[in-house]
Order: sequence, then structure tokens, then C-alpha cells
Amino acid sequence: MKTYRLPAYLLPILLLFLFSSCGTETTPESGEKPGKPNIVYILADDLGYGDIEPYGQETIKTPYLRRLAEDGMRFTQHYAGSTVCAPSRCVLMTGKHTGHARIRGNGVVPLLPEDLTIGEMLKDAGYATAVIGKWGLGEAGSTGIPNRQGFDYFYGYLNQIRAHNSYPDYLWENETKDSLDNVVTIIPETYAKGVGGIALEKNTFAQDVFMDKALDFIRAHRDTSFFLYLPFTAPHANNESHYYDEVGIEVPKLGVYAQEDWPEAQKAHAALISYLDIYIGQIIEAIQNAGIDENTIVIFSSDNGPHEEGGAKVDFFDSNGPLRGTKRDLYEGGIRVPMIVRWPGKVAPGTESDHLSTFWDVMPTLAEIAGTAIPEETDGISFLPTLLGDEQPEHDHVYWEFYEQDGKKAVRWGDWKLVELGLKPGREPDTLLYDLSADLGETRDLSAEKPELVREGFAKMKASHTPSTTFSFE
Repeated sequence: MKTYRLPAYLLPILLLFLFSSCGTETTPESGEKPGKPNIVYILADDLGYGDIEPYGQETIKTPYLRRLAEDGMRFTQHYAGSTVCAPSRCVLMTGKHTGHARIRGNGVVPLLPEDLTIGEMLKDAGYATAVIGKWGLGEAGSTGIPNRQGFDYFYGYLNQIRAHNSYPDYLWENETKDSLDNVVTIIPETYAKGVGGIALEKNTFAQDVFMDKALDFIRAHRDTSFFLYLPFTAPHANNESHYYDEVGIEVPKLGVYAQEDWPEAQKAHAALISYLDIYIGQIIEAIQNAGIDENTIVIFSSDNGPHEEGGAKVDFFDSNGPLRGTKRDLYEGGIRVPMIVRWPGKVAPGTESDHLSTFWDVMPTLAEIAGTAIPEETDGISFLPTLLGDEQPEHDHVYWEFYEQDGKKAVRWGDWKLVELGLKPGREPDTLLYDLSADLGETRDLSAEKPELVREGFAKMKASHTPSTTFSFE
């Protein structure tokens, strides 16, 4: 059985990062555990398409993600649910795109009891369910908290703005606050809404606690089919850091990047992505050492494109690769994200797929993996056939709408992509049409040359949108 061991040339990273050894787990028991496949879904936060080695990154070291791709399937046309946090996570959890989803923009909007989540679906299918990390779909006491949305166990942040601070004074464990030994000051300004903060004394890094809880969950459920949703907050910035003139990328150590002749924010950004990479190596090794490797599917992705917050600069590491745009754009760089899937014995190692897939496809895919019925209201199409090398149904089109920056919509069908900007009152909308097969960087607008395709795209946009009582372009 192949194991994940730190390559010798990367030992300095491990030592400088002060991580515990990835080789400290117990020896696996004999044989793989039977039953429904375990599912681990790992979500990065603001990680760009080009931020990791499997997608062309040449400077930031991500050997475990490279190994993950070598052992599984790398998707080249996978799309997030939105271009910012909360709506993207809502789309992921409920299987509905932003034309239909409950939460279509950032804000304090909870999921409601009638919203079916992946957690509920898999819990009903007999899975032990957990979410460890950043939730963002319901505040304390609301109907949207994980424990009321199908998850047996929750540890992490409920509020997405509080999650900016990687050294919080507390995290939630189910419905109880778990105090940490960090000293935090809250920023009262409007954007922070009285919850964003920065630690004046930094002792406990939240991501490390997430890892401890995740490893405990895997060990405790090695004999039970489980779903572990692991939404890390790396490499998101602390957007409140500028109030204290601090670098906005919070990371315990800069490791091998400390001596680079780079701005401090870029050193921290690279180090945080390498931290995330090492966590993934630890997760895989824990699965192997629990003896459940061949009965566990691991999916890795990101909630949207790369950010330029906390001092980070997309061009410094070419974080969006060949794509145009960043977080908050509906150009490809804001919504096309990495996805790697590892499932020994099921997914052929070292493979690549250009199947057009989305966050709203995850729910039907996991339903098929778990052997349960696909929810009727999902907008998604299972990509399990692609994973298994079978014939794959395709989307007629995929759609996004976004309520910040004067309002935006986008639709893709085949290789055509229509983007509409400036949808709020007082703006004259801009209409842009791109042929992604010839212009992946979206540099040439063909809307004037192809009016019939513009009309077709608008018709698909209209068919994809249902009104929302909370989110409107008005």
C-alpha cells in the first residue's frame, strides 16, 4: 500500500514549520474496512487555480497535493458555486446554483429547515457526519447551524468574518464555545460588523486545532462509514489586520520562505498554502493508518478564485494561472477552481478530466457514492461516471449570479461564456461573450460579432433565475 511520507528534500519545511511528524499514527489493522465508502471533502478558502503544483505552480511547494493528483484524477474545468465564500458554500451544501440557492451573496443569512444539505442526505443514508472548519451558513441559535443541518459534530467558525482571524479567542464545538488561549481585540468598524478581530497574543492557530479534531474523527470512525467535510480557512487573509498595520496573512512560521527576498505578505501567503498542503498529507496518512484507504474517497477543491487581500498579489505567484480575474469576478479566474479526487482502486491514478463540473454536482455525486437517492431539486449532475471511467452526462449550461460590485451574471454552455456586468439600477449593463476554446484568458469580446449567441445566452440566464426575497439586483 502506497503511503504518504515527507520527501527528504522537504524535511526542512517540516522542521521550520514546527509541525508534528506525519509518521506518528498507529499501524493499520489488517484489511480494508467494508461498508459504504467514507467521504472526505477538503475545501480551501480563496485558493487560486494556479496556486498549487498540480495546476502549474512552480514556486510554492505543495508536494502532498502533487501526490494527491498523481494518485487520483485532476479536473481542469471544475467551477465553484460562486466567486465569494457564503454563496459558494451554500451551493456546495445544497446542490443548487446561485439562481436557486437560499444564500446568493455574503451576509448573515441562515439555511432554513426546508433546505436539504449534503449532511442531512448522508446522515439519512447511515453516515456519521462532521464539519470541521469554516461554516458561514448560519449564526449561533439559528436554523442554519451545522448541528441542525445534518451534521453530528461541528467544530470551527460559524461566522465567516470571525473566520478572518486565524487566532480566535474561541471556536464553536457543536453549540458550545470552546475557549482558546489567544487574546483578541474586536474591530468595531462597519465592514467588520463588530465581529472581525485580530489577536494581540497569538498562541493557538485555528487550523492546527482543526487538524487535531479531524484526525480524532477519522480514528474514532474507522469502523463506521463517515462523511468529513473539512473547510479550512487557508489561504484566506485577515481583512481586519490593516487596522493594526500588520501583514494580513496569518501563519505561525514562514518556514523555507523566510529567507526569500519577497514582500512579507507573499512569504506568508506561500507558507500558508504549504501548511495546507502538509495538513492534506496528514489526512491521507491517517486514512491509510486506519486501514480504510481503499474504502475512502478524498475530494479537494477551493471555494472561489484567489484573493488580493491582506497584502497578497495574484500576479506574484501567478495564482490564477492562465485565467483572467480573481475573487469577486465572474471571469474564469474568480470561479474556475482546482478539484482533485483520490479513491484507490476506483479512480485511475494520474488521470485528468476536462469534464465541466460544478459545486452543485457534488451533492448528486456523493448520493451515488453513498448508494442513496439523488435529491429531486438539485441542479447538479453526478460526476461519478467520470471518476469511474464511464459515459458521463453533461450540463446544458452552468450559471452564476453575484450581487456585489454593481451586480453580475454569467452563463457557460459548451465553450461559450456570456458575462453581464452592471446589473444594479443606474448602470448601463456591459455584455461580454467569449469563446473559451480559443480564448481561455477571456481577452476578446465577441458579443458584437455573435448577436445570436448573446440572445441564446440571455435566454439561458433567464431560465436559470428564480426570484429571491433576500437577494436582488434592485
